[in-house]
Amino acid sequence: MPFNARELRSTIFEDGTLTVELEQVVIDDPGEDELIVRIEAAPINPSDLGLLLGPADVATLRSEEGSSRLAFTIPPAKLSSVQARLGQSLAVGNEGAGTVVAAGRNLKSLEGKRVGAIGGGMYASYRKLSGKDVVELPEGATASEGASMFVNPLTVLGFVETARREGHSAIVHAAAASNLGQMLQKVCLADGIPLVNIVRSSEQADILRKIGAVHVVNSSATDFAERLASAVAETGATIAFDPIGGGTLGSDILSAMERAATAKMTEYSRYGSDSAKQLYVYGALDPSPIVLNRLTFGFRWSVSGWLLFPFLKQAGPEVASRMRQRIVDELTTTFASKYSRTIGLEEALQPEILLAYQRKATGEKFLIDPSRA
Repeated sequence: MPFNARELRSTIFEDGTLTVELEQVVIDDPGEDELIVRIEAAPINPSDLGLLLGPADVATLRSEEGSSRLAFTIPPAKLSSVQARLGQSLAVGNEGAGTVVAAGRNLKSLEGKRVGAIGGGMYASYRKLSGKDVVELPEGATASEGASMFVNPLTVLGFVETARREGHSAIVHAAAASNLGQMLQKVCLADGIPLVNIVRSSEQADILRKIGAVHVVNSSATDFAERLASAVAETGATIAFDPIGGGTLGSDILSAMERAATAKMTEYSRYGSDSAKQLYVYGALDPSPIVLNRLTFGFRWSVSGWLLFPFLKQAGPEVASRMRQRIVDELTTTFASKYSRTIGLEEALQPEILLAYQRKATGEKFLIDPSRA
């Protein structure tokens, strides 16, 4: 039996207009290895906003008369970055959770079960998915508890796996009071990995200290550079993960690592220390250029991007399966997410609400419940 569904979609046109609207779609019967999930909760992550709003100038937001559709303008200089998606209506939402309402022959045992799901297009009332893209939730777990079980938890475990594989014993993390940052701190405490947390306020520092963080550095403090260098020296951190991207913070982190390394040197070298320093940028909270003062951190350093899905592909199915199982086991503890507000699909298109969730402010994580009016 086909299902009538609504999906939140984003389209970019050749003139640089980006539109966001709800579209009606028909979902046909699942194949033998597919199922249909009634979506009951889906988080708004920064990566979702990257697809929903692209490089549009949010200040150009306008409502189209007689329609719930919102429109924005993409600056001409940024339009070339999205040439590949011009004219395409793209469904939004990386992950979510809900109840299986129909299943193909090989997945009949999941009918009526609540699952977490990944695979895109989750800002919708119903979604057809492959069996490999869902995980049955533990008995009694709610959809809101399972909605964020993929992107942030897998990213956190991916950071730890990356650090171990590359031979690093301690980690630096920026924007550390976020949902993801709190998960990372809990994992590092459980796994015995020293972690240096960088935050922007004393209130954010308090959030992390309450869950056991030892090393928390406030980037707004006048002595930030000294405190960061001290924390890096104490932990021996030589790898960092930065969701901010723009500005000088990445450079400051590498400089702190170099200061810690050169303090242990017995002989001077004009090339700096032999300590390998790695900065991974995994977000763009600050879209401005990254500024590196490269003569402050020697010549053994690397800056590169880190993305979850390429990492999972490289790590292989065995590692991914192990990570997923840990997430299920610790879904309501280590990997619990907190939401500041739950909204419906129509509410997601209200200008004042959209402007609120696109800020990506720490402590303001939105959840979409497609069943809400």
